[in-house]
Amino acid sequence: MSRWPFRLLLGCLLVLLMGACGSTPDPSTTRAGFVQRSLVFEGRNHRYAVFVPAHAPGARLPVVLFLHGSGERGDDGDAQTRAGLGPYLRREADSFPALVVMPQVGKGEEWMGDNARMALAVLDAASAEFGGDPDRTYATGMSMGGYGTWEVALAAPERFAALVPVCGGVVAPRAVRPTLKVTEVADLPDPYTALATRLRHVPAWMFHGALDDLVPPDDDRRLHAAAQAVGADFRYTEYPEGNHNAWDATYASQAMWDWLFAQRRPEETR
Repeated sequence: MSRWPFRLLLGCLLVLLMGACGSTPDPSTTRAGFVQRSLVFEGRNHRYAVFVPAHAPGARLPVVLFLHGSGERGDDGDAQTRAGLGPYLRREADSFPALVVMPQVGKGEEWMGDNARMALAVLDAASAEFGGDPDRTYATGMSMGGYGTWEVALAAPERFAALVPVCGGVVAPRAVRPTLKVTEVADLPDPYTALATRLRHVPAWMFHGALDDLVPPDDDRRLHAAAQAVGADFRYTEYPEGNHNAWDATYASQAMWDWLFAQRRPEETR
């Protein structure tokens, strides 16, 4: 075999190899909008959504875990993107700078026990796939997801740099919903001091409507007072004319996002 056919064959092989390598998606150039994923956790398949920024830098990205409310429960992996943070992300898709991980719980379920652990597993999977920054990982949620924000933070207190619970609480707000509570502390003599003490090292900013008739703001007021007493860095904003929907104003607040993304996980929890 002459040298020229051999070199030609070698050149063709190199071109094919380069083409194959080039066909692998580059995460820094293909991320844009929502993508759907699934995770098998403890024998059950869970669908979830991930918002990926349109312009992702090469460095690790901040990660926001978003926990939906009661109305978005199901198994379609999409309903949780249609209320709360999702609509804001669609409006701000070109400029929002972080990954947002959106798990979903089934009909009639809460963010407690297995579902809290599932949310953390989904967070780990999405962070590994898309290059999330473990030192800039945050949790937020609305209504049932506000309770869930405390639930996941108590389950993994070293995991989060800051928390933003919206119109949530600690104990069940109504007798007809006894399972809506933060299970780690709700049945203790003083659940507010217990929660604030256990999460004293995690900054939090709570938001609530003063006129909320589904999840009254009493719990957040008590929790804020308990946090002040034990030296926890818990902020509290109450909308004087707001009812249950405190999420639209909260997620549209640039001051909230600026504060959140300025937080870093402390050295001792890494």
